[in-house]
Amino acid sequence: MIYIEAFFYILFIGLISRIFVINSMLVKYIIIFVVLIPFIQHIDAQELLEDISSIDSLYREDQVYLGVTFNLLANTSNGLSQNGLSGGFQIGFIRDMPINKRRNKAIGIGLGVGLDTFNHNLFIGEEEDGETSIFSIIPSDINEDENRFTFYTLQMPIQYRWRTSTPTKYAFWRIHTGVQLGYVFRFKSTFQQTNNTVIQTDVPELNKLRYGLTFAFGYGAFNFQAYYGLNPLFDSGATINRETIDIQVIRLGLQFYFL
Repeated sequence: MIYIEAFFYILFIGLISRIFVINSMLVKYIIIFVVLIPFIQHIDAQELLEDISSIDSLYREDQVYLGVTFNLLANTSNGLSQNGLSGGFQIGFIRDMPINKRRNKAIGIGLGVGLDTFNHNLFIGEEEDGETSIFSIIPSDINEDENRFTFYTLQMPIQYRWRTSTPTKYAFWRIHTGVQLGYVFRFKSTFQQTNNTVIQTDVPELNKLRYGLTFAFGYGAFNFQAYYGLNPLFDSGATINRETIDIQVIRLGLQFYFL
């Protein structure tokens, strides 16, 4: 029943966003995130009330995750910089596989999806041949209404997990560290100003295969998470004044585990 209620709450948020034209994706993520907190806590409360006789000594932890992040670009050069807030959202499932008898150490392998958006001053267009991309820095005297790129990534986290949980302890300390593989299956760059809109969805210089280091720690429902991308977002073909654009992705935020 609790999941049905959560579904209708999220549906309601979508309708409100349409009615009031909430264009900020980050605002939508935060609203959904705040709404979901009571449901997650309600699930934990139900677990705490279970009969002791039903305890499963072969329990697993933290198999469903939901995260919200602030996104940063590292290794910016050539005058490239971020402006405004950039955010991300992740959701997925991780198979928890304990590796010791106490079951407080485990390997986790999962599958999920992430959405990331970055506001910045990098213009992405294309040459007349439609095969070569144009990268340039937007001058400060140009007034644009929007300039950002957004991409969706299929994610595969691989983690080593340590925790202080027991079969009857549902609030515990945890540390998760590992790597995350990813594949960008949708990319969109948008530049918009009065009477001029440029949208790019096919950027050959984009490194669709992503990989990076991950770290998460916390207690109970609230956990800090960090991701550091090891490979540049664009390949060596993306240049500004013959200098490569070696920007890398960093995500910092909160992650929630349940089930």
